[in-house]
Amino acid sequence: MLQMVAVSEMTVSEPVAGSATGGAAVPASRAVAVTVSPMELLRPESHLAELIAGFPQVELLVAADDSRADPEDDDLDDPGEELRASAARLGLDGLALHRLGLPSPLPAGAEDDLVAALSELMGFDPEPGVYCLAPAPAPADPARAVVERAVQRIARVYGIPLLRYRCLELAVVSGS
Repeated sequence: MLQMVAVSEMTVSEPVAGSATGGAAVPASRAVAVTVSPMELLRPESHLAELIAGFPQVELLVAADDSRADPEDDDLDDPGEELRASAARLGLDGLALHRLGLPSPLPAGAEDDLVAALSELMGFDPEPGVYCLAPAPAPADPARAVVERAVQRIARVYGIPLLRYRCLELAVVSGS
């Protein structure tokens, strides 16, 4: 069993997991991450982007795309390509993006789809040092509650550590 120790006010450089029996530390080899929407990665000062930078390889599953205001707007390219281009500008080497394409907001029944997609990214028998990155729980947010149930199942079934990232809501600041 892997054990994680969290220390507040420290920058994550390279996650390390040690065995519960006090065995040698295992350096993080890769992460399977999930977001409700692309903005969790793309917003300024994204905690998810900061955590991803500490892993050599990350499979990121975007559960639902932010909906476009006008689907007839010809100025907007394919949202998948737009997402990949925006993520590439972050300079996160080893990041592979996967879009599940669920409707936004996530329906309550999306948990099984998320578990299936995350399992596919996890692989049959994940190597030591694999983490699951997921948003911090938010019981009042139905979409994040669906993701929470899915990642809890994944962490339990695969016996991997679950590392949380903060999701700050976008705020409008008036200039005075």
